[in-house]
Amino acid sequence: MTDTTETPATTRETTPESTTSTTADQASTVRVWPAMAFADVDTMLGWLRAVGFVEHVTHRDDEGTVVHAEWLWPGGGGIMFGAVRETSPLHEPGKAGTYLVTDDPDRVVAAALAAGGTLQRPVLEQDYGGREGCVLDPEGNHWSFGSYQPA
Repeated sequence: MTDTTETPATTRETTPESTTSTTADQASTVRVWPAMAFADVDTMLGWLRAVGFVEHVTHRDDEGTVVHAEWLWPGGGGIMFGAVRETSPLHEPGKAGTYLVTDDPDRVVAAALAAGGTLQRPVLEQDYGGREGCVLDPEGNHWSFGSYQPA
């Protein structure tokens, strides 16, 4: 059985007092959450926001370290992440790879580069359909942004 329900993404400004977003309905339909660990979470928060992710929830400890965060990709999907910690089972920084569907990969790749990413492959037409470009984030994780929607 295929679930074809689409929930529109909502956006909001995050303040220190408010880290839970109004995206609960969208988050409840996501069934795959790639998990990552970041050495410099605050830099990555800005990078993720610049490429189009929307904060759903961010939990910080008493020292202000992000211990768990869930951010959503408009149109579906999300990622979970936190700061590198000795007790974390998450991958080392710079070891993850993710493909994200977008209607405008040229715009998203440009935003990723402007926010400190490194171009791995420019946006090009793909043999299997759609356009796709690849960027490394400031910590070396591989992000592919493409218009190809897997069937």
